Amino acid sequence: VHDIALLNSLGVRIVIVHGVRRQLETKLAAAGIQSQFVNNWRVSDRATLEAAIQACSLVRAELETKLSMGLPNSPMHGARVRVASGNMITARPAGIVEGIDLQHTGLVRKFDCDAINALLEMSNVVLLSPLGYSPAGEAFSLAYDHVASELAIALGADKLLVFCQPGEELMDQGALLRELSLQQAQQLLEQAGGQQAPAYLQAAVQAVSGGVPRAHLLDFALDGALLQELFTVDGAGTLISQRSFETIRAASTEDIPAIIELITPLENSGALVRRERTQLAEEIERFTVIEREGLLVALAALYPYTDDESKQAVAAEIACIATHPDYRNQARAAQLLQ
Repeated sequence: VHDIALLNSLGVRIVIVHGVRRQLETKLAAAGIQSQFVNNWRVSDRATLEAAIQACSLVRAELETKLSMGLPNSPMHGARVRVASGNMITARPAGIVEGIDLQHTGLVRKFDCDAINALLEMSNVVLLSPLGYSPAGEAFSLAYDHVASELAIALGADKLLVFCQPGEELMDQGALLRELSLQQAQQLLEQAGGQQAPAYLQAAVQAVSGGVPRAHLLDFALDGALLQELFTVDGAGTLISQRSFETIRAASTEDIPAIIELITPLENSGALVRRERTQLAEEIERFTVIEREGLLVALAALYPYTDDESKQAVAAEIACIATHPDYRNQARAAQLLQ
């Protein structure tokens, strides 16, 4: 919550869509109500809808209370976070699935994006509950992940950040998956069973498929995960993006300081032959680099040999292959060789 307050004080426009599954389950259990599910959709009868409305009210009030604390014990302790909510989601019935009426379970019909943007322009944090309303005055219980992904698309958001439970992170052989292309994420979604896949993964894929440049999956229990994800090169979670945020390009003279920083330790260890810095500048067009969010993470040089008579390149030497220590054993050198 403090991270959200800090981002708001920096002028970052934030919309929060909260879930209520745990609170709703508690209320239903206390009332002795057992929910029916159809393809992961909860059938919301009148009693379930009323419990959902109560759960949303409690969670919204708790979030507003915490955000009202601002940034205590910091130089910005006086910074106030204004939170705005409202009936900005128009919904429609989800209808009948496999012959079963989902009753008061709904789908988003549209958002009042003008109202949301106006609130954001006034530096409010916009807080939305997974509830929607019809023009006829009906209320519907919505899936928060669907609301979040569709809202990110509707607003043209720069990114969607989805917090998941500890232990739900995307892993590969015990290691956190740091980055996935949209195609890789879609394949992972299919392998996980499509509609049976985790809701947070479905939301991220839907948002990026709909035009949101990036979606980030974060462990909500990791302290500082939000700021790490936004302001460090590698972040703290899994990034799903429309395109790779690593680019392979020809080196330029502006890259020389970064190249020197990368190759100097390897020269000192004897892994690379030392290059005169003036020579490096003269031969910069021979170098190709991989750049990751402004950081050079790998490089290689190619020196062609020409035939004396034809002046055509007949062979070439690959030289000065180097990878940043934090990014080794991830096939970046192989990408450069290709």
